[in-house]
Amino acid sequence: MQTRNPFIDDLTKLANGAMGALSGMKDEVEARVRDQIARILDGMDIPRREEFEVVKAMAAKAREENEELKKQIADLQAKLGASGS
Repeated sequence: MQTRNPFIDDLTKLANGAMGALSGMKDEVEARVRDQIARILDGMDIPRREEFEVVKAMAAKAREENEELKKQIADLQAKLGASGS
């Protein structure tokens, strides 16, 4: 967009160039920050979501089995106590 004032035209071009450069710098900084965060997270021993869900399911099953075993032990102790009297 041309105006009658070349100074304003030059300022407009300069501002557009600066905005383009800032946008490029912003993208570069975001990419570097993402890479840095990825490196930090890779160094940590954090389980993936799928691994967490598998372990969670295994723990729930183990708790259920534990409750069933407690009932069986109580039944056996009751039988043993009844036959011992």
